[in-house]
Amino acid sequence: MAHATPQGIKLLNGWKRPGRFDKGLGAQLPDAYKKFWREWKLTTPAAVHYIPKESQWERDEVTHAIKPVQNIPLPLIDPPEAHQGIWGGEAVIKGFQKRHQTKRRVPHFWVPQLKRSVVHSHVLNEYMSVVVTERTLEQIHECHGFDHYLLKNLACDLRSALALKLKRQVLQALQQGCPNLADEPKLQKDVLKEYSRYLESYTPEEIDWYGHTYLEAIRKLQNKLREAERVQPHKVEFRSKLIEQLRQAGINEAGSATKLEKPATTAGEHKDSDIEALTKLESPSASSSWLSKINPFGKKET
Repeated sequence: MAHATPQGIKLLNGWKRPGRFDKGLGAQLPDAYKKFWREWKLTTPAAVHYIPKESQWERDEVTHAIKPVQNIPLPLIDPPEAHQGIWGGEAVIKGFQKRHQTKRRVPHFWVPQLKRSVVHSHVLNEYMSVVVTERTLEQIHECHGFDHYLLKNLACDLRSALALKLKRQVLQALQQGCPNLADEPKLQKDVLKEYSRYLESYTPEEIDWYGHTYLEAIRKLQNKLREAERVQPHKVEFRSKLIEQLRQAGINEAGSATKLEKPATTAGEHKDSDIEALTKLESPSASSSWLSKINPFGKKET
């Protein structure tokens, strides 16, 4: 039956719904961004809100039956405020709470405790005031610095868009040789010696596409496509051809109009330059009298 269907052998294992990277502009995104997306969204993060069990089997305390261990992560909710701070992998948990023994359970949201703190980046040479959690500060101390915290942890553990953006800026600064520390050559050399080992895991293209959300990546791709397919207006092209033909015909006025071949920045400047170019080409001599007839902006002879 596979050869009798338009989809062919793809239907043997069932119909697969196309994803965001299978059609449209998402299919044109480079492999560097797809690698980051898999690290951010498809990789299992470290357990934060539960304690995973290391064994594969466990015995039930009541029935004494042996059953497999299932470490299922809790469903987490990332509000917009979570991407404006660095929560250290924490998020909002939605569940139910039974507050009284004789009453029905009610919905409840568990929200992490937030605080504003100042972190320092040695690579960027900046102090930043961000909203963090207690777990974020503990991880920064365990990693011996904010830069080490960003560079050691995967995107799925950093979780927030702000942390991923800062990580991309740190990687780009290391790739460029820490330009913010150019005034202190000794400190710049020590920082490069300490943090340059993190660049081995990334290519320049992966660093360029790292830390972007899907919409930001689509906008970046659209800008690159526009720059690659920049279209020149036809009137600029035709004007250049006309001046070149007049120059080959031996008309002296065409040489003075070559300065106007550069495209103007606005439509009004385009129009003014067209009028000026054709007006300069107009001459009362007999050799160019035919040009005044085709110039719609020149003065008509009565």
